[in-house]
Amino acid sequence: MRRAYYSSSIHVFLKESDENIVGELTKNHSNRSLVETQVRSWFEQIKILKDQLSEFDGQIYFEFAIPRMGKRVDNILIIHNAVYVIEFKIGNDGYAKHAIDQVLDYTIDLKNFHEGSHKIQLVPVLVDTDAPPVLKKQNIELVLSNKNAAKSNRNNLREIINDFLDEEKEPINIEMWANSIYKPTPTIVEAAQALYKGHNVKEITRSDSGAKNLSLTADSINEIIDNSKKNKVKSICFVTGVPGAGKTLAGLNAAVERMNIAEDEHAVFLSGNGPLVDVLREALARDDVKAAASENKKMSKEEARTKSSTFIQNIHHFRDEYLISDKAPVEKVVVFDEAQRAWTMKQVSSFMKRKKGIDDFNKSEPQFLIEVMNRHDDWCTIVCLIGGGQEIYTGEAGLVEWINSLRSHFREWEIHFSNSLLASTNYLKTEEVKKWLFANGKCANELHLAVSIRSFRSEHLSNFIHKLLSVEIESSNKLYDKIKETYPIVLTRDFEKAKQWLRDMARGNERIGLLISSGAKRIRACGIDSESSLRSNSGSNKISGWFLNDKSDVRSSYYLETAATEFVVQGLEIDWACVAWGGNFYFDGEDWNYQNFKGSKWQNIHNDIDKEYLKNSYRVLLTRARQGMVIFLPEASSTDHTRPHLYYDETYKYLKEIGLKEIN
Repeated sequence: MRRAYYSSSIHVFLKESDENIVGELTKNHSNRSLVETQVRSWFEQIKILKDQLSEFDGQIYFEFAIPRMGKRVDNILIIHNAVYVIEFKIGNDGYAKHAIDQVLDYTIDLKNFHEGSHKIQLVPVLVDTDAPPVLKKQNIELVLSNKNAAKSNRNNLREIINDFLDEEKEPINIEMWANSIYKPTPTIVEAAQALYKGHNVKEITRSDSGAKNLSLTADSINEIIDNSKKNKVKSICFVTGVPGAGKTLAGLNAAVERMNIAEDEHAVFLSGNGPLVDVLREALARDDVKAAASENKKMSKEEARTKSSTFIQNIHHFRDEYLISDKAPVEKVVVFDEAQRAWTMKQVSSFMKRKKGIDDFNKSEPQFLIEVMNRHDDWCTIVCLIGGGQEIYTGEAGLVEWINSLRSHFREWEIHFSNSLLASTNYLKTEEVKKWLFANGKCANELHLAVSIRSFRSEHLSNFIHKLLSVEIESSNKLYDKIKETYPIVLTRDFEKAKQWLRDMARGNERIGLLISSGAKRIRACGIDSESSLRSNSGSNKISGWFLNDKSDVRSSYYLETAATEFVVQGLEIDWACVAWGGNFYFDGEDWNYQNFKGSKWQNIHNDIDKEYLKNSYRVLLTRARQGMVIFLPEASSTDHTRPHLYYDETYKYLKEIGLKEIN
């Protein structure tokens, strides 16, 4: 992708004709129809910039690509020690908040993901051409606080540039900056949108050594599918990885690539994670509607939703369709997201009897799903995305049921996995199952994603949370020392302070939100309802609104009024999170205690599986934030027997012992 539609030295830009510059911009513009207002805007920008840059040397870029966001910033100027990120609003007169957030987002993206911008001064500038000037001191303070953009009109951009120049500092190496690697780490929503538009995983993710095996995983999946197709065999591959490593991204990429390679494969992405399906479908639909509008075409939201629904489907709807039909699916390649959440025979049999009126259903969900794909006469491939230690629902079978189904019923299938699946107890607990898999499968280590890319500020976060939950204090402390400078995790017992911390940390449109365990019932006394309204009958719209709506919408996560539980947020992410820690999972000074709240009192959980589900729910919550989090543990109550000191104080002490700091 061409980095900018036009670039040159400022010296050349000042001498070149306006028509030649616009001609270059037009030639390099994308295939979408170029509206007349855009051309007029370019002419106006050129006029203003030539007037304001006459005394400067440096480099100028027009329509500079911000790949992770799929957008282009109007201008970038490199002048001596500073990079100016400029967004023009021709004819505007009010420095609108959404426009400030827009240019801040561009600047933050460069700072986080463009290697040449990590350690240099970036100055976001909003040029509202007809707006009144802003006091010089106020402009400088706003930018240095990293919370706002410098504000300019058509006449004072020159002054703003001078405000941030420092002749004593080393000048930026323009060639090195221009050739620096861009290493984006998109959210799963951004990734789905980019892949859906035709990008591949290599274009939208980091290419550094720390995350390179996401591309290797994509290549390995494609090789398995191609070999299955060529040799007419049925295959299944298990893609494992740490939380946030990009398993869902790898699956989405596989589904998109196979659709592009051969339409007759009818690849589809299936997930039993209802909130994830709802949010991704809605995000793709909204994106399609916007894209159509930018080309002066009409597309209704319903048309767009129908289109996105063919690409991303709910696994239970897929299952139910083939309960009715005994034909082979049209799909030759299916990607099952979070396959560890497929149901046990007991759970699915109970569901079939209660909901479908089927009394004799005696198969686990993995067995039935493989059986459906096994109806193909020639070949097919199942890609199972497996999250270790993330089973959170009663009746979730985990990876072992997939292996047992293959072992008992589908021995002719080729099985592909990585050694990490055998080495960790997060996936398979028993040695006997591991030995069978090792003897009957094919090992491809590229099928394990070992590095978290969700929390791009620290690849050690998932390991730190694992050690924290395992009560490995020394290891937790060492890992926290590695991440604390780049990935802040703080503590508080004051909910208002927690919310203010989130607001203070977030810049631009970085998303903030409240997270809570579904079993943390008594945090209701602090004003947080764990019976989240996101789970109501109209939950799909509410969930997608919580994740996708902007800061002006009270239904969005930004308002910090509605908390998302582990069931809502699993597989998704936000930038900054407040995790409200409840009395259902508390530390007593030596180990974790597990509780359910029933009626008017707490009851101990004795079942090991249920304990594991509860611990995993906190693992999910504590690995959702990309940039940092505040953990809120409420104060105990002397008048409420359901909130004694035991349920909160020791947990707080434990987190402080690991190294987490309390906010003021």
